[in-house]
Amino acid sequence: MVDTMTGDDDDVRDADRDLMKDVMKPTGKPEDEEKGPSQTPATEPPTWGWSVIFLCFYGFMFQQKPGEPFITPYLLSSTKNFTRDQITNEVTPVLAYSNMAVLVPVFLLTDLLRYKPVLILQSLSNVAIWLLLLLGSSLLEMQFMEFFYGISMAARVAYSSYIFSLVRPELYQRVASLSRASVLMGVFTSSVLGQLLLSAAGVSYITLGWASLGLVSFSLLLSLCLPWPKRSLFFNRHRQAKGPGTKPCSSWAESTFVLMLKELRSVVRVPSLRLWSLWWVFNSTGYYLVLFYVHVLWDKVFPASENQRAYNGGVEAASTLLGAMTSFAAGFVKIRWNLWSELMIGLITALQAGLLLLMGTTSNIWVCYVAYSFFRGFYQFLVPIATFQIASNLSKEMCALVFGVNTLLGTILKTFITLIVSDKKGLGLAVHPQFLVYFFYFALLTVVYLGAAAYVITRHYRSQRGGGATPEATPTELSPMEMDPGETDCLANGVEAKA
Repeated sequence: MVDTMTGDDDDVRDADRDLMKDVMKPTGKPEDEEKGPSQTPATEPPTWGWSVIFLCFYGFMFQQKPGEPFITPYLLSSTKNFTRDQITNEVTPVLAYSNMAVLVPVFLLTDLLRYKPVLILQSLSNVAIWLLLLLGSSLLEMQFMEFFYGISMAARVAYSSYIFSLVRPELYQRVASLSRASVLMGVFTSSVLGQLLLSAAGVSYITLGWASLGLVSFSLLLSLCLPWPKRSLFFNRHRQAKGPGTKPCSSWAESTFVLMLKELRSVVRVPSLRLWSLWWVFNSTGYYLVLFYVHVLWDKVFPASENQRAYNGGVEAASTLLGAMTSFAAGFVKIRWNLWSELMIGLITALQAGLLLLMGTTSNIWVCYVAYSFFRGFYQFLVPIATFQIASNLSKEMCALVFGVNTLLGTILKTFITLIVSDKKGLGLAVHPQFLVYFFYFALLTVVYLGAAAYVITRHYRSQRGGGATPEATPTELSPMEMDPGETDCLANGVEAKA
């Protein structure tokens, strides 16, 4: 159900893109060199620190929706009186469809309009979501609510990109850490607050909804007060460099964005980039499908129509904390990534498949809660590894484009599976059969990954016995990938197409 889409998954989609920036080391010329001697670090506006702090505060407040973990039990309660089949097969599928419909326009407009208008649109969508939840009563109104969730979900790219337009490249890693921490703290605080209000104070679902509406309205006011960046990654940066006299058609044809689209073919030729991009597309698809429907599953296993019987907020808080810890631990893993990546992905995907089978067959809600928390934790463990392996040899512009393409492909696949499995126009499966489908999906991915691992490891040791050298020789801690010089030159410069 939509209420599982908290900021860390986001990113948590939010978190995922922020994680990318945490580990990203921009290559190419620093921005100060591109601007020339007239602008040096000494001339950096002294207010950038306050701008970053304000944006992080906005990111924290944006996640303050204490009623979000309880949307599903609220819709199934006597207050709204929707059926579980309606939520599963008619309401929730709209989220996947709307997200796919708006993803590309939002991605392009985010850079073209320099972030702030898209953040305002995201905040307006959040206000619309809670107004529809509180005041709406028809199935169509709940479907519109999911439509606005799709817009809000697609617009998360604006927050994760905005902060890098405020500072110099050498400060990217520091501000990315602040940005990610603010989102995770916001999700954790909101989930804990919602659970405490529900279980300890005995407030109703509708009261949590009004509190959420007030908080998202405050975040809308904050978005209106955000500073307006003077540059962005693709369009505005190139336009400023060319000057106001440049013809629009020429600017578009020679833009950073178009040139990098031509360079994408070099990305798929690099084995490590190809592997981790495929993981991003296929595993993220399964991960978000589980998040969309897990609250419906919980209500099926342990009906929570009344206030004190739902523990969704506590579980979301615990899984967020576990995901943050596993993401942090991933930075200290030291293995030969070029040799063992497929095996590690395969083993973790197998564990996730087992957890999905457990969730889909158990009648114990606490087992379901624990399995869900570990499922999220395993995914969050691989996210920083994937983001670093993809981003370590790419410019920040090319990195953003690769992740954008991966997200688009994952969204298309997610929509296709939703249409077949969940939508009433397709199979219209109930929630338990859906989780069995997701189990088989992850089991199939496990077979593919382990098969690839067997091939890579066998080739490596055969080469060793034959006295040949392999690129998998050195254990590393999330180190940059081995690539041919020609590929590295191409991928490191996001504004020059390889001849």
